[in-house]
Amino acid sequence: MITTFPPPPRTLQVPVPLDDLLRVAGEFVNGGRLEEAEGLLTHILSAAPDTAAALHLKGILLFRTNRHEAAAELVERAVQLAPDAAEFCRNLCPIYERVGRYEDALRVGRHALDINHYDLQTLYNMALVYYRRLQLDDSIACARRAVALDPSAPGPHFQLAETLLLRGEFAEGWREYEWRYRIAGAAPPLPPNNRPQWDGMPLAGKLLLIADQGFGDTIQFSRYIPWVCERCPDVVVAADPVMRPLIRQVSSAVKLVDGWDRCPPFAAYCPLSGLPRLHGTTLGTIPGSVPYLRTDPVRTATWCARLHDLIQPNIQRIGIVWAGRPEHSNDCNRSATLAVFGPLAELDGTALISLQKGRGQAAIGSYFERAPLLNLGAEIADFVDTMAVIAEMDLVVTVDTAVAHLAGAMGKPVWIMLPYAPDWRWLLDRNDSPWYPTARLFRQSRAGDWIGVTRQVAEALFR
Repeated sequence: MITTFPPPPRTLQVPVPLDDLLRVAGEFVNGGRLEEAEGLLTHILSAAPDTAAALHLKGILLFRTNRHEAAAELVERAVQLAPDAAEFCRNLCPIYERVGRYEDALRVGRHALDINHYDLQTLYNMALVYYRRLQLDDSIACARRAVALDPSAPGPHFQLAETLLLRGEFAEGWREYEWRYRIAGAAPPLPPNNRPQWDGMPLAGKLLLIADQGFGDTIQFSRYIPWVCERCPDVVVAADPVMRPLIRQVSSAVKLVDGWDRCPPFAAYCPLSGLPRLHGTTLGTIPGSVPYLRTDPVRTATWCARLHDLIQPNIQRIGIVWAGRPEHSNDCNRSATLAVFGPLAELDGTALISLQKGRGQAAIGSYFERAPLLNLGAEIADFVDTMAVIAEMDLVVTVDTAVAHLAGAMGKPVWIMLPYAPDWRWLLDRNDSPWYPTARLFRQSRAGDWIGVTRQVAEALFR
């Protein structure tokens, strides 16, 4: 995480009120007025190109607008001009992390700590970098040091949660996971209200469950709804409309609404992602027999006929997804490209069927590999369609997306390609998942090596 408090500017003899301009530019950045801030900072740097504070602040702005390489260049220059400015090094650390320069991130983070041993933000930044390198003991140590400095700081608590959960240390991990909604900018499960969060005990009144995270999380955590209904006879689930057919399969007893504001008065609430903690989930007690999602017979028959017309008999059908939602905070690590599926395209007797939705579909136009690629994305209307297509696949190969959870919850063979430092739910050093028995996990051996992962997949298919 990057802070945006500009340090005192260097004194320069320039014909502009530098102090005032920098102050206003900082206010613009902090207030989200990024276009105005960029114009002002460009003006400052055209007049005084070696102003460290302006270089640093524009680097922050570029980072916020996803121009990460350019951000790194500017903040590097700021550090060269002001090597003892701890905040410059602190903020360069997460920029390096985002572009995959982990060793450099740790180097500048350590330098920031040499200047200020008690810099909580630097400790938090380094905890994340250590997580990316799977140096989990170091990640936990940094997070705990940050928490000791400020027990109310949510970021270090959440980073600690993800690291503990990745190691399978669920008891403390679930407790720390509750800090996720206190992070600045995180969407809360509910606006301020006077209703308590459910404590897991039997409840006579109405309980509101909120599908609070992404579609994949909703699929994963919906398995807890029957357990909730055993304790609470009156349950309402607030979820995106596209999730409603799936949740209805998990439990026909719940009522469904599109949002918390459409729920009648309730006695207590709980986000779906908070249910594992209340359940006391361990690796050995994950609830929900698989499959807990099943296809719609009418849709399945329609897609069966459609695919029969498009794909010759005796051709292996592999459904593929190469990219997740770009807005995801870790999408740069979890998403691949269509090009890395090249090793699968070399398999004889195979057709690749794209289940990809969203902006990633554009890559299909440049596909010229050996195996045919069938683009169904535009025809897939919703998750019910996706499930019907998955039912007709011999195998699904996907990065960490909602489709991985969907195929897993259906009990279909799904091979999930994971980054070097995966999301916590996929754990460590195993090729299976306690959440989805039909899933097989393929992991990067080094950060960013997607080709190596798809070669593993292709070799496994040859066997």
